Amino acid sequence: SIALIAQRAAPKESMQKVATPGQKRCEDVAQFLKMDLIRTIKSLVLAVDQETGPAKLFMVLLRGDHELNEIKVNKIAGLSAFRFATDTEILAACGSPVGYLGPVGLPSSVQVIADRTVANMSDFVCGANAEGFHLTGVNWGRDAPEPLVADVRNAVVGDPSPDGKGTVEICRGIEVGHVFQLGTRYSEAMKCTYLDENGKAQAMVMGCYGIGVTRLLGAAIEQGHDERGIIWPISMAPFEVVICPVGYDKSDAVRDAANHLHQELLAAGVDVVLDDRGERPGAMFADWELIGVPYRVVIGERGLKEGQVEFQGRRESAAQLIPLTSIAQTITTAIHTAKNNLI
Repeated sequence: SIALIAQRAAPKESMQKVATPGQKRCEDVAQFLKMDLIRTIKSLVLAVDQETGPAKLFMVLLRGDHELNEIKVNKIAGLSAFRFATDTEILAACGSPVGYLGPVGLPSSVQVIADRTVANMSDFVCGANAEGFHLTGVNWGRDAPEPLVADVRNAVVGDPSPDGKGTVEICRGIEVGHVFQLGTRYSEAMKCTYLDENGKAQAMVMGCYGIGVTRLLGAAIEQGHDERGIIWPISMAPFEVVICPVGYDKSDAVRDAANHLHQELLAAGVDVVLDDRGERPGAMFADWELIGVPYRVVIGERGLKEGQVEFQGRRESAAQLIPLTSIAQTITTAIHTAKNNLI
């Protein structure tokens, strides 16, 4: 049993049996009785099979708006191999079908386990163990025996934080790595031992880790994208820079400038790709924004007449006009800065 986490309020109501025909879910019961969902409790019956005889049954109680955490239940002594009880088992033990179950008047063969939140409740609503009926104004100690108390629910936003310095916030994440505890299974098989402080040979406790390489890609995309496509970190991008020549198949000046810059960047060790498809500017830009190459250089006839090209980072909203003679240096500097800043 775990100590209560808050002071339980004193009872204010007497227990009443009320008809709730067809109301099996806590949400439905709360609406039917015109009360808050947090005043209701849900009853889940778990079973643990025995070597001989019938399964041992446990009734686990949660507040109406909370959900069961099966991993936590597995850690409770005697429940490591639990399963959910069948309708037949529940009816035989509790005298009521699912939807009308509760801790009042249960036979001693059914062990009641209340989540900490439920153990702190007073004047709550639960099933009456009679089809079509619920009980209101139920209180521990007076109407039902004090239960075994355990943490068996999923955490929710607003719960007290474990360090007592705030409240819980919940965010979604991607598991890209995992540490496994292997115990002594393999060390015993390999006779891998060490001498403890008493000079006795003990099997080493082993562990290992794994990194999901393909998951890293998904995580990077989830963290770096916009409505136009992917925004790769420089270290993961398929190319560092793309050269987008407008009119590559029509203009000798554009083609020569693009080819020259391509060779210059290759010689400087830049991972560069030249789009020589002759696509329209809009389609070409959309393709490379979707792919997510970190930097883009646009070469066009109009800019070349003024000795300039456009340079834009994938994270930036506007392009810069850079002299053609210094664009290679601008690109290498930007890439070097991005790598140093891990972006």
